Amino acid sequence: MQHITAIGFDLFETLITVENLRREEAVGRLMQTLKSSGLAIADETFFPIYRAAARRFMEAAQHDGKETHNRFWVSTALQELGHDVQPDDPRIALAVETYFSAFVDYAAPIPGTVEMLTTLKGKYRLGLLSNLTHAPAALRIIERLGMAPFFDVVLVSGQLGYRKPHPRVFLALLEQLGTPKEHTAFVGDNLDVDIRGAQQAGIQPISMNYVQAQKALEAQGLADSLPPATPDVPTITHWQDLFTLLHTADSSFKI
Repeated sequence: MQHITAIGFDLFETLITVENLRREEAVGRLMQTLKSSGLAIADETFFPIYRAAARRFMEAAQHDGKETHNRFWVSTALQELGHDVQPDDPRIALAVETYFSAFVDYAAPIPGTVEMLTTLKGKYRLGLLSNLTHAPAALRIIERLGMAPFFDVVLVSGQLGYRKPHPRVFLALLEQLGTPKEHTAFVGDNLDVDIRGAQQAGIQPISMNYVQAQKALEAQGLADSLPPATPDVPTITHWQDLFTLLHTADSSFKI
């Protein structure tokens, strides 16, 4: 690693988890809000149609890199059920807010995350770059968990119109951080989205596998079981590992 002056972070499964949230609960909140708004829908018919619509929109987004939004998923599902409801209908906006309230409620920081950000603040420019269709939810999560003040830059795909690994979002991160790509690192958990996306943008990727390691421990019950590291990419499991990497790259770094 070259001398690093700025660090970008992914959000989900890098800084936080929502591991106790079942998608059925989030969609349940959405459906209940739609019904409370006067739309006659049945859970057993709406749920599979909504999930199928979401899958189609997300596959298209992954193909061309352009972000989608849940309001289109909801509108499409309702229209397939015979309701003439457009994506900008206020009833859909309310339902989407309620859907994401579950993510806000269940979000929890990965152990040591706030302490890690506290240590790095002031030593590095810090940025957040998250794939989330509804940007206000990401902003509420980091605010509720006390992380917002640490970031010099907060970018969410729902605001940008494109999602990782599209080069536009990494370019936007570099522009707002104001640092050259050679001296910028990006920490994320997803090989295709975070690691390869950063590499293609010329940014130093760092693979965070804390969540993968925890899942491996739970599945196998082995205290020394870890997922394989990504070849040729620095891999960390705990934030102390990040400090070690930064110390190696910059002898002036102090914990």
